[in-house]
Amino acid sequence: MDSPARAAGRQSNAYELFILVLTVYSLVIMVALVLPLSDSTLQLLGIYDNGICLVFLGDFAMRLAKAPSKRGYFFGERGWLDLLGSVPSLGFFRFTALLRLARLSRLARITRLFRGQRKSELVRDLVVNRGQYAGFVTFLAAFLVLSVSSVLVLQFESVSPQANITTGEESLWWSAVTLTTVGYGDYYPVTAGGRIVAAVVMLVGVGIIASLASILSRVMVPTEESPVDALGEVTRQLDELRLEVARLREDLAGASTDGPDEG
Repeated sequence: MDSPARAAGRQSNAYELFILVLTVYSLVIMVALVLPLSDSTLQLLGIYDNGICLVFLGDFAMRLAKAPSKRGYFFGERGWLDLLGSVPSLGFFRFTALLRLARLSRLARITRLFRGQRKSELVRDLVVNRGQYAGFVTFLAAFLVLSVSSVLVLQFESVSPQANITTGEESLWWSAVTLTTVGYGDYYPVTAGGRIVAAVVMLVGVGIIASLASILSRVMVPTEESPVDALGEVTRQLDELRLEVARLREDLAGASTDGPDEG
């Protein structure tokens, strides 16, 4: 069984979980782009799709830079599929839609990574690196709420002639100010579906802002050492004491054997 100190030295799975959820969400967007939605909604989905492509391009560059063998990652681990799945559409979605299927390779690789670990290892990783998990989960939750709410509100409002949210930019702005609990009031939903979405966003936004404040306070204000880290430090010191006692015993045994003979 690994010691807490050794477990704490392992790389966290928080980033891999973030990329996994973002990959699944990007595939959902890919499916939504072929649905009979309004033109403004499809345009907004395209913006989110291109934004995710930029994140995946950064992920590809980071993995390629950290890979012990660039050729091994690009061909052996199918990094070239990661690159193809990260190409932005830039208004030419009909020609790049099939490239999004290459993201299934990234999805399969990260899924195998989690399946190769025992449940106890995953739980230990979550406890030891809970700060990283909290940061990635909060950011991911904010992005999901922002994108989903803006798309839903824009789709709901597109059927009302009294709507004042009619473009992707207006919907994105409304979602941002509502999620951050600012609420300027320059744009607001007038349909029943839009108002239900607004109520959910306001409730979720309070929790997300509170989580961000907690994360920032931990980063800016030093906190006491966690119990897991303290236990790992105690274990390391005990190992050093055992080695020191063993050396002293060897020295004492050697001194008694090599001492001067009486007579």
